Amino acid sequence: MSINHYENFPVASVLCPPAWRPVIAAIYGFARTADDLADEGEASATTRLADLEAYRNDLTAVAHGGQPSARWAVVFEALRTPLKQHGLPLNLLNDLLSAFEQDVTHGLYVTRTELLRYCQLSANPVGRLLLHLYGVKTPLALQQSDAICSALQLINFWQDLSVDLKRGRCYLPHDDCTRAGVNLQALLHDPQDTPLLRALVRELASWAQDLMLQGAPLVHTLPGRVGWELRLVVQGGLRILEKIEQLNFATVTHRPVLRWFDAPLLLWRALRMRHTCPLRPQEAA
Repeated sequence: MSINHYENFPVASVLCPPAWRPVIAAIYGFARTADDLADEGEASATTRLADLEAYRNDLTAVAHGGQPSARWAVVFEALRTPLKQHGLPLNLLNDLLSAFEQDVTHGLYVTRTELLRYCQLSANPVGRLLLHLYGVKTPLALQQSDAICSALQLINFWQDLSVDLKRGRCYLPHDDCTRAGVNLQALLHDPQDTPLLRALVRELASWAQDLMLQGAPLVHTLPGRVGWELRLVVQGGLRILEKIEQLNFATVTHRPVLRWFDAPLLLWRALRMRHTCPLRPQEAA
C-alpha cells in the first residue's frame, strides 16, 4: 500500500512473498534516502544536486563491486546483494535519481506529455524493478505496469496539491491551467480554493483514473500473493481519487489520506476485480 514518504512504493507488505521483502526493502531504502536528499531539510539546490551526484557515484561503485562512501554505507550495503543476485537493472535505479534531480531543478511542467515523461523517471522504474524480480517481462505487462505507476504518481500530485504548492512546486500542467482559466503564478504565490481550480483538479483526477484502469488488468497476470498486493495498490489509488471527489476536489486546502478503516473496503473491491474490467469506485460501493 502507498506510504507517505515514497508514496507509490509497496514496501514489503504482508502480502509480499517473504523471500522478496529484504530486496524490496533495500530498493525502498535507496529511493527514500535519495528522495530525502532532494526534498527534506533546508539545503540549497546546489547542495542537493551535489549530494545526489555523490549518491549516484556510490550506486555506480557498489554495482561494479566497489565500496560506497561512509555516508550512505547502510543503504548501499543492503542494496549490494540484490544488485548482484538479482541483476537489478542499473538504468532503472539511475532513472529514479534523475527524477529526484529534476525535483530540485524543475518546478513547472508545460504539458501532460512532459509530466508523463517525468513519471517515466520517478514512478515507472519502481514497477519495472518489481516485475524484474518476479520474472515478468512481456511488453504488455511492462506497458500496464507503467500505466499503474504513472497513475499512482499523478494521484499523489493531485492529493498533495496543498503540500507541493507551499514548497513552490506545482505539477498542474501549465497548458491545462491556461485552458481552465487558472493563474498558475498566482496559485504558487497564494494558493486559493476556487471553482476553476476545483474543476481543473476534477479533470486531472479523471485522467489519472483512466490511466489506472488501463493498467489494472496486470493484477491478473502476476501470480499469487504478488497479484493480490497489486490489486490493493490499484484499489488504494482509486480510493484516494474517491476521497478527492468527496472533498469536491478542494485538495488545495485538504489532503485526503487512507485510514485503517479503509482496509475492509479495499479488500472487498480487490476481491471483486474482474478480468474484463476492474471496478471503478462508484461501481464497487
